[in-house]
Amino acid sequence: MQMLLRKILLDPFLIMLLGAMLLAALLPARGDAADVLDWVVTAAIALLFFLYGAKLSPSAVASGLLHWRLQSLVFICTYGIFPVLGLIASHVLRGHLPDDLVLGILFLCLLPSTVQSSIAFTSIARGNVAAAITSASLSNLAGVFVTPLLVGLIIGAQGGESFDLSSVGDIALQILLPFAIGQLCRPLIGKFLQRHARMTQFTDRGAILLVVYAAFSEGMVAGVWSHVDGTDLIWILATACILLALILAITALLGKLLGFSREDQITILFCGSKKSLATGVPMAGILFAGQSVSLVVLPLMIFHQIQLFICALLAQRYAAHADADANAVNTVVQAVETKA
Repeated sequence: MQMLLRKILLDPFLIMLLGAMLLAALLPARGDAADVLDWVVTAAIALLFFLYGAKLSPSAVASGLLHWRLQSLVFICTYGIFPVLGLIASHVLRGHLPDDLVLGILFLCLLPSTVQSSIAFTSIARGNVAAAITSASLSNLAGVFVTPLLVGLIIGAQGGESFDLSSVGDIALQILLPFAIGQLCRPLIGKFLQRHARMTQFTDRGAILLVVYAAFSEGMVAGVWSHVDGTDLIWILATACILLALILAITALLGKLLGFSREDQITILFCGSKKSLATGVPMAGILFAGQSVSLVVLPLMIFHQIQLFICALLAQRYAAHADADANAVNTVVQAVETKA
């Protein structure tokens, strides 16, 4: 457990994210450099979702759809219950936090689930890994359509100026089109990407770091950080912890009440409670272009680290219980065989 805690607390990607923020604070991109960075970020986002499309197996999605009850519940938790929690939180926090930070908290609640960590934690906890793969993949695929729609319906209805419907076209051009091309190219490069998983992981994280650096650079140049203080960070941290605790409790309770197996309950818990940094940061850059994107994505970055920490502990606990149950069963079997 101590090794697990050290690994999470010293997450290399978290350190890199903090490094990107620090670099933006010390050396923000300005003028022509900022224009070039915008083009680089756009290309990086396109490459990121091209690789997502190339890695996602249509056959895996089709097989996972057979477990429609589980997939439907995860979808409802991700795009129904979570947004409701976000709306409640945004109303409570309005007046306590700057508008862009409140917007960021609501935005993170509208995002799809993570892919890699949802599958990894489900596997560690001895859950239904096949269902987790499908659920996380479908969540991200649906998020390309559903998240912009929810942003338009919820955030646009609340703020009016916070969301431009023309952003939907940008989403289609920068995210959906590369994803579709990736799907078409999957027969040609799918196996190559499986053999070089570390290369694709480097691309994922590199794209996110670029977007974070660009967003925080823009924030530094515009002077938006003068509006954030320690009290704001405490509010965000507390809100992220409360949101995660609520959604974990809700997914766990629904899994039991609806009669899912232990393995399926684990999948629902981990896939229905997470929000994707990899998808959220690029989307924020597109949906809220021209605004304080650095402030909008700050709650997501904080929530992301908290969810990794808490879910890692939960996965280890589930695994320990599963091992204990297996040992108990083996002991009973051995006792019966000895008497026989």
